[in-house]
Amino acid sequence: MARDRVLIVGAGVAGLVAALELAHRGREVLVFDAAPRPGGKLRTVATPAGPVDAGPTVFTMAHVFEELFAAVGERLSRHLTLHAAPVLARHYWPDGSTLDLHADAARSEAAVAAFAGPRAAAEFRAFTARAARLFAAFEGPVMRHPHPTPASVARALVHRGAGLVGDMAPLSTLWSALGRQFADPRLRQLFARYATYVGGSPLLSPAILLLIWQSEARGVWAIEGGMVRLAEVLAELAAARGAVLRCDAAVAEILVSGGAVRGLRLASGEEVAGTTLIFNGDPGALATGLLGPASRRAAHAHPRSLSATVWTFAAPVAGRALSHHTVLFGPDSPAEFADIFTHGRLPRAPSVYICAQDRAGGAQPQPGVAERLLITVNAPADGDRISYGPEERHACRTRIMDRLAAAGIGVPLPDPVAEPSALTMPDGFAAAYPGTGGALYGAAPHGMMATFRRARAVTAITGLYLAGGGTHPGPGVPMSALSGRLAAAAIMGDPALTWPSGRTATRGGTWTDSNPEPAGASRSSPS
Repeated sequence: MARDRVLIVGAGVAGLVAALELAHRGREVLVFDAAPRPGGKLRTVATPAGPVDAGPTVFTMAHVFEELFAAVGERLSRHLTLHAAPVLARHYWPDGSTLDLHADAARSEAAVAAFAGPRAAAEFRAFTARAARLFAAFEGPVMRHPHPTPASVARALVHRGAGLVGDMAPLSTLWSALGRQFADPRLRQLFARYATYVGGSPLLSPAILLLIWQSEARGVWAIEGGMVRLAEVLAELAAARGAVLRCDAAVAEILVSGGAVRGLRLASGEEVAGTTLIFNGDPGALATGLLGPASRRAAHAHPRSLSATVWTFAAPVAGRALSHHTVLFGPDSPAEFADIFTHGRLPRAPSVYICAQDRAGGAQPQPGVAERLLITVNAPADGDRISYGPEERHACRTRIMDRLAAAGIGVPLPDPVAEPSALTMPDGFAAAYPGTGGALYGAAPHGMMATFRRARAVTAITGLYLAGGGTHPGPGVPMSALSGRLAAAAIMGDPALTWPSGRTATRGGTWTDSNPEPAGASRSSPS
């Protein structure tokens, strides 16, 4: 039985997806997690107004989950209620200007024209087309490929012509490429923000990351019940197929003998045998020996991505209107990212992201009524070196309050010392996610070869596989799901598992039919 058993360490999105896939295909699956409930970074914080999503807040690329559910004989819409966001995000600048980007492309273009003029609208239209071309070109040979290399990607893209090389801007950073794309510096700053979606600085990340805009332009949804509901459903479906989830079960060591997995040892001392194991945690935890010395060679240390300071609380909001997702830009993006990645300190004049959870789908809470809020600022991943005490926590509050006041938004942030659960700083994330120092996105996406340096599903230790946001294809909820599917596919010896139904992957990583768009991409909402 131990030979047929799959042990999964970590019940994040990737671990749950892999558990569902493998249990559906008849494998015995045991999932272990140190937390009291599944979800990993999909977590909530209790407030008087109800639970607040305290991790990822944006649900995109719904087609990835449609494909997963179809692969196990289910329909996404039977288990999750999704509400499409008419406004993708609202953006405020220090000069008082504001711009909404919409789910409807024509409305977004009209909004950009009203915001910055007809030239900017034409630039935005060209940028959107460019991002769509890159997304279509790279989803197969990179995102869904188990082991992309520069050579395999080049082979897959050669038929698309030289124009794609210009779209990629292979020698440019995202910041410099956007400087050529947009004459208005505010639009450059807006779309540079997408580097932070994968934990990087736009001044250090490659231009190819501009394709992230396409993942959001295709649709943003809110999950009824919060993002944590996704983890609950994945766990329920896996359990219905026989997978066993053990929470409050911290794993102390991955047992390795003769270069192969032999099982795991829990912090309680209990040992569980198994010759196949998926580690759904940050590869840095393996590389630093936190799961035992024998598993260290399964991963390598990497430059850290962003951490964050995250506020989760309930309060009434006054002043200028929030959307479900609102960004308040700081005055100087290069200085903000230099603070984090060069000087290793909290940004002095940060950009601020606000998720007003009760405004999903365009809803508007009653004035004066407390609503559920998440407010976050990017930070260095130094939580294993710095303990953030009362002084730092109050300084964090002051900077955010100043930014809110400058934008004309009134939100009474809690006292972070009197109410410590309201604020999580890098040291809190470092404690919650061992081996990360508080980094929330795995390796930093900096440099042209960052994609190819990321850890893969298959490791140098026989029977040990990796999955999660720190593993290829990268961070974010849909990418984590794909990483779980890649790990399951590697175990089952079936690379077609990660490809849309009715399509197969060629050796180069492209689809065999004539349309490389992912299934369901053209729909305005999931079925």
